[in-house]
Amino acid sequence: MVRLLGIDIDGTLLDRHGSLPPDNAEAIREAVDAGIHVVLVTGRSYPFARPVAELLPAPVTLIVSNGAIERRVDGETLASRLLAREVAHRVLDALRDVRDAAALIFDRDAAGQIVFETMDWEHPDRRGYWDRNRPLIARATPLEEALTEDPIQVMFNGTVDVMRVVAGRVRELACACAVSLTEYESRDFSLVDVTAPSATKGRALAWRAEQMGLTRDQVMAIGDNANDLGMLEFAGVPVVMGNAIDALRGRGWHETRHQDDAGVAHAIREFALGSTRRPA
Repeated sequence: MVRLLGIDIDGTLLDRHGSLPPDNAEAIREAVDAGIHVVLVTGRSYPFARPVAELLPAPVTLIVSNGAIERRVDGETLASRLLAREVAHRVLDALRDVRDAAALIFDRDAAGQIVFETMDWEHPDRRGYWDRNRPLIARATPLEEALTEDPIQVMFNGTVDVMRVVAGRVRELACACAVSLTEYESRDFSLVDVTAPSATKGRALAWRAEQMGLTRDQVMAIGDNANDLGMLEFAGVPVVMGNAIDALRGRGWHETRHQDDAGVAHAIREFALGSTRRPA
């Protein structure tokens, strides 16, 4: 029986316009009423994820920044897995040629949460992020000067092909870090998040299950993108969205409807509140 449910936000919980389908909210309320703990597991930072969580019934919690931070909706920190600043220095130094695609993310809720050096915020796929988070964004030249404390992550963003190369180059450094890649091929835009080794969606969800005294078979996860792979592999009941990337499909996992067709609600009712058998 499912007792812990991890749900990705973008491409999963929200439709493609960034809105929460009412049926998804209602199904989550049904899950909470049934005694299931719901946690949003996202690449978003806490300030960016909190408005979504506030639309849902308490006591939903948040695993943000791809597993680096876990908080309650009111901001109380439950777990923190920061990237060593020495590792951040090494990553930035090795990828100086893509400095215009790089930023540092810190565990702050005010100005200086996001720090960049030369990033072009007029880019169509960055402009909305800038508009939503402008009070949190600061600039440092060089970017390394901002490393006065351990960051949550080093973040790169750009075209899909370039970010695949960036992710590969970071992995080749063999440093004490985890690399998460999130791709939006239809927009030719991709994100690379470099975090602490323990700061992945899968490891964070596993930690939450351990704290609750649950086994994998009591955990369900729903996702759509490459950075969801770890939590889907951990969950006893993995569910991929109808709009999921091809790399998540064909693995014998449950599939649900498209994000624009309240796929999360369908998955909750069929696999969490109904049958929870893991596919063969």
